[in-house]
Amino acid sequence: MKRIATIIVVILIVIQFFKPERNLSNDQTFHISTKYDFPEDVAAISKAACDDCHSNSTQYPWYANVQPVAWWLNHHVSDGKKHLNFSEFTKRKIAVQNHKLEEIVEMMEEGEMPLKSYTWLGLHPEAKLSAEQKNRFISWAKSQMDTLKNRYPADSLVLKRK
Repeated sequence: MKRIATIIVVILIVIQFFKPERNLSNDQTFHISTKYDFPEDVAAISKAACDDCHSNSTQYPWYANVQPVAWWLNHHVSDGKKHLNFSEFTKRKIAVQNHKLEEIVEMMEEGEMPLKSYTWLGLHPEAKLSAEQKNRFISWAKSQMDTLKNRYPADSLVLKRK
């Protein structure tokens, strides 16, 4: 039993030297605010509840320095950016942008975002949004979709199935 415990401790020490790359580029060239109305209150909600996983700039907590937690966080951030990246939003086709706005509305209305695991055990309390904050963000996303509908032909806002 003592040998197994020693092996586990050695493994835990060794894995500390294998750290994932951090999401710190902060490249905002194609940020949603470069093309869309992004008021200060909406930006503040995004910063508090969305940007760590859905932008090119993650604010890492202290426990992100501990393996294997850092690997899990890295996967979580990569997956979040794959689904929605505010920092690269305007780089996408207009139909994709419209669809992402629809998904924002859907995910927030259904209470799927921000993820419960993000605020679990009191972590990231600033990301625990009030009903008013959620409604504001949903209203903002819907208004951006309305702007797109007024600016582009309807068929250009629909994702084409392959």
